Amino acid sequence: MLRDGALMLGAGVWPPQGLRAQAPSPKRILFLGGTGFIGPHLVHAALDRGHRVSMLNRGRRAPNQHADDFAKVEALRGDRSQPDAYASLAGRTWDVVVDTANSVPWTRAAVAALTGAVRQYVYVSSTGVFWPYRTVEIPEDGPVVLEDTPPRTPPSFGVMKAQSERAVREGMPGRALVIRPGYIVGPGDTSDRFTYWPVRMARGGEVLVPGRRDDRVQYIDVRDLAAWMVRLMEQGAAGTFNAVGPASPQTLAQFIDGLRPLAPSGTSFSWIEDYAFLSAYPLRAPSADDPGGLIEAIPWVMAAGDELGHMRISHRKAVAAGLTYRPLIDTARDTLAWRQSDAVPEALRTTPRYVLTAEQERAVLAAWRARAAAGRV
Repeated sequence: MLRDGALMLGAGVWPPQGLRAQAPSPKRILFLGGTGFIGPHLVHAALDRGHRVSMLNRGRRAPNQHADDFAKVEALRGDRSQPDAYASLAGRTWDVVVDTANSVPWTRAAVAALTGAVRQYVYVSSTGVFWPYRTVEIPEDGPVVLEDTPPRTPPSFGVMKAQSERAVREGMPGRALVIRPGYIVGPGDTSDRFTYWPVRMARGGEVLVPGRRDDRVQYIDVRDLAAWMVRLMEQGAAGTFNAVGPASPQTLAQFIDGLRPLAPSGTSFSWIEDYAFLSAYPLRAPSADDPGGLIEAIPWVMAAGDELGHMRISHRKAVAAGLTYRPLIDTARDTLAWRQSDAVPEALRTTPRYVLTAEQERAVLAAWRARAAAGRV
């Protein structure tokens, strides 16, 4: 069994070398849910390696990726919000269960129901457990927040994930594999966060880039994450891993340069590096937690205050355990192709969720130029 990332596989180079197309011995893998963003990619990676897949869900949502795969899995019905959620699993066993729930009660109930039924419990958490990010190069044993101040019901996202992690470790000692991704990107991502950048580059013209050129960015392609997680399942891995990328530290300037092949001839880039201007620009109504300005354009997040180390999470342990990364341009091109395809939900095509509309982008640039003309830059 692999413990604490002891296996070295390619040190972040993609594609990984020496991996067979099929797993040495098929495993029985149970997915709880599995029809959202990461789920279809995990199912696809597992089937591609020859594993046998079962899925427990309500059967109400069709995946927008790898839809054909779902005819190859065992469909089990269960609503995790109900007391009898796991009734269809009675008397069954699996080698691995994969849980992506954003609910502490759901994860606690799953752990209780499956304690004697699985050998390995994989929980997909988040680097949000470290918020507020007041240090940099945060490792797996960095400070984790388990309670909101003041208390909240339900808990905030990071606290919810931290409490869920604890439930898995306590309920499955020695069998818990906790994966903490940062921003997961790629085909099928309906958040429209990272997706904004490939789409914006392809449109060309004058591109607003908010943030300092040397600000760090982090993101991980969902397919790299899924393939690596399946390999960890095959190895019987336990422990906790921060799953962020890219392979080497990347600045915002390097990120933008990496996307330039998508931009048509004549595209220009206008940088606004002034944090005070970006924070104060009235993009939306301010609140106690949000100044209302342009403080993020994922994978860029303004590196100040509680967000200082948001894009400075350590991935050394995950790379040592075999996490590999494809080139940024491959992720961007595939994301753009998906975003322009019929696989995108109609509601998202009608109402995109990008950080900026074209009108807002022009307005921010106009305000910046007016400020410069007044001699305040």
